[in-house]
Amino acid sequence: MYVSFTGIEYVQGTDSLKVSVRMQYDLFIRDYQQTIFDDLELDYLRSLKPFPADMANNYLNSKIKIFANKKEVFGKLLKMEEDDGDIRFNILYRVDRKPRSITVINTILTGLCSNVNNFTIVRFSGLETGVMFTPEHFEETFYQK
Repeated sequence: MYVSFTGIEYVQGTDSLKVSVRMQYDLFIRDYQQTIFDDLELDYLRSLKPFPADMANNYLNSKIKIFANKKEVFGKLLKMEEDDGDIRFNILYRVDRKPRSITVINTILTGLCSNVNNFTIVRFSGLETGVMFTPEHFEETFYQK
Protein backbone atom coordinates (compact mmCIF):
# COMPACT_ATOMS: atom_id res chain seq x y z
CA MET A 1 0.00 0.00 0.00
CA TYR A 2 1.23 3.49 -0.89
CA VAL A 3 0.56 6.25 1.64
CA SER A 4 0.96 10.00 1.89
CA PHE A 5 0.06 12.40 4.68
CA THR A 6 -1.24 15.91 4.03
CA GLY A 7 -2.26 18.65 6.43
CA ILE A 8 -4.20 21.67 5.19
CA GLU A 9 -4.86 24.54 7.58
CA TYR A 10 -6.56 27.86 6.99
CA VAL A 11 -4.78 30.43 9.13
CA GLN A 12 -7.64 32.38 10.75
CA GLY A 13 -7.66 36.10 9.96
CA THR A 14 -5.16 35.79 7.09
CA ASP A 15 -5.24 35.02 3.39
CA SER A 16 -3.21 31.84 3.80
CA LEU A 17 -3.60 28.09 3.68
CA LYS A 18 -0.60 26.27 5.12
CA VAL A 19 -0.15 22.84 3.59
CA SER A 20 2.30 20.13 4.58
CA VAL A 21 2.88 16.88 2.70
CA ARG A 22 4.93 13.85 3.70
CA MET A 23 5.63 10.63 1.80
CA GLN A 24 8.44 8.19 1.11
CA TYR A 25 11.15 9.84 -0.95
CA ASP A 26 11.39 7.02 -3.47
CA LEU A 27 7.61 7.01 -4.01
CA PHE A 28 7.78 10.76 -4.63
CA ILE A 29 10.53 10.25 -7.24
CA ARG A 30 8.61 7.46 -8.96
CA ASP A 31 5.33 9.41 -8.96
CA TYR A 32 7.12 12.51 -10.25
CA GLN A 33 8.65 10.52 -13.10
CA GLN A 34 5.38 8.75 -13.92
CA THR A 35 3.17 11.84 -13.97
CA ILE A 36 5.39 14.84 -14.73
CA PHE A 37 8.39 13.84 -16.78
CA ASP A 38 8.49 10.21 -17.89
CA ASP A 39 11.42 10.90 -20.23
CA LEU A 40 13.74 11.31 -17.23
CA GLU A 41 15.36 8.20 -15.83
CA LEU A 42 14.64 7.29 -12.20
CA ASP A 43 18.38 7.12 -11.44
CA TYR A 44 18.84 10.65 -12.75
CA LEU A 45 15.94 11.93 -10.61
CA ARG A 46 17.35 10.13 -7.55
CA SER A 47 20.73 11.79 -8.16
CA LEU A 48 19.28 15.31 -7.85
CA LYS A 49 20.36 16.35 -4.35
CA PRO A 50 18.65 18.39 -3.22
CA PHE A 51 15.68 17.85 -5.49
CA PRO A 52 15.06 21.12 -7.42
CA ALA A 53 12.42 23.25 -5.68
CA ASP A 54 10.80 24.41 -8.94
CA MET A 55 10.32 20.80 -10.07
CA ALA A 56 8.86 19.83 -6.68
CA ASN A 57 6.55 22.87 -6.74
CA ASN A 58 5.30 21.89 -10.21
CA TYR A 59 4.62 18.34 -9.01
CA LEU A 60 2.75 19.49 -5.90
CA ASN A 61 0.54 21.90 -7.82
CA SER A 62 -0.35 19.13 -10.27
CA LYS A 63 -1.18 16.61 -7.51
CA ILE A 64 -2.89 18.81 -4.91
CA LYS A 65 -5.43 21.17 -6.39
CA ILE A 66 -7.18 23.59 -4.06
CA PHE A 67 -10.14 25.77 -4.88
CA ALA A 68 -11.17 28.54 -2.48
CA ASN A 69 -14.71 29.75 -3.17
CA LYS A 70 -14.59 27.70 -6.42
CA LYS A 71 -11.50 29.59 -7.63
CA GLU A 72 -8.31 27.59 -8.10
CA VAL A 73 -5.35 28.76 -6.04
CA PHE A 74 -1.76 27.67 -6.52
CA GLY A 75 0.81 26.78 -3.92
CA LYS A 76 4.30 28.12 -3.43
CA LEU A 77 6.82 25.69 -1.97
CA LEU A 78 8.37 27.21 1.14
CA LYS A 79 10.43 24.32 2.46
CA MET A 80 11.43 20.82 1.42
CA GLU A 81 13.43 18.41 3.54
CA GLU A 82 14.41 14.78 3.44
CA ASP A 83 14.23 12.84 6.67
CA ASP A 84 14.93 9.14 7.18
CA GLY A 85 13.68 8.01 3.76
CA ASP A 86 10.76 10.46 3.71
CA ILE A 87 10.37 13.83 2.07
CA ARG A 88 8.36 16.66 3.61
CA PHE A 89 7.06 19.75 1.85
CA ASN A 90 5.63 22.96 3.30
CA ILE A 91 3.52 24.92 0.81
CA LEU A 92 1.66 28.23 1.11
CA TYR A 93 -1.56 28.94 -0.79
CA ARG A 94 -3.05 32.45 -0.94
CA VAL A 95 -6.85 32.57 -0.60
CA ASP A 96 -9.53 35.16 0.13
CA ARG A 97 -9.50 36.43 3.70
CA LYS A 98 -12.65 34.53 4.62
CA PRO A 99 -13.18 31.62 2.26
CA ARG A 100 -16.66 30.11 2.47
CA SER A 101 -15.62 26.83 0.88
CA ILE A 102 -12.42 24.96 0.17
CA THR A 103 -12.30 22.10 -2.32
CA VAL A 104 -9.33 19.74 -2.20
CA ILE A 105 -8.31 17.35 -4.97
CA ASN A 106 -5.50 15.03 -3.87
CA THR A 107 -4.07 12.63 -6.47
CA ILE A 108 -0.64 12.03 -4.92
CA LEU A 109 0.73 8.59 -5.88
CA THR A 110 -2.48 7.59 -7.69
CA GLY A 111 -0.56 7.20 -10.97
CA LEU A 112 1.60 4.47 -9.43
CA CYS A 113 -0.90 2.04 -8.01
CA SER A 114 -4.58 1.54 -7.31
CA ASN A 115 -3.86 0.79 -3.64
CA VAL A 116 -3.16 4.35 -2.43
CA ASN A 117 -4.28 6.09 0.76
CA ASN A 118 -3.70 9.83 0.98
CA PHE A 119 -4.50 10.64 4.62
CA THR A 120 -5.50 14.30 4.75
CA ILE A 121 -6.47 16.50 7.69
CA VAL A 122 -8.22 19.77 6.90
CA ARG A 123 -8.50 22.52 9.51
CA PHE A 124 -10.95 25.13 8.31
CA SER A 125 -13.50 27.36 9.99
CA GLY A 126 -12.98 25.91 13.44
CA LEU A 127 -13.37 22.32 12.25
CA GLU A 128 -10.80 19.58 11.89
CA THR A 129 -11.78 16.89 9.42
CA GLY A 130 -9.86 13.77 8.45
CA VAL A 131 -10.33 12.46 4.92
CA MET A 132 -8.93 9.39 3.19
CA PHE A 133 -8.35 10.17 -0.47
CA THR A 134 -7.96 7.20 -2.83
CA PRO A 135 -7.83 6.81 -6.62
CA GLU A 136 -11.65 6.48 -6.56
CA HIS A 137 -12.30 9.23 -3.96
CA PHE A 138 -9.92 12.11 -4.63
CA GLU A 139 -12.05 15.24 -4.15
CA GLU A 140 -13.86 16.75 -1.16
CA THR A 141 -15.36 20.17 -0.41
CA PHE A 142 -15.35 21.76 3.03
CA TYR A 143 -17.72 24.57 3.96
CA GLN A 144 -17.50 27.37 6.49
CA LYS A 145 -19.64 26.55 9.48
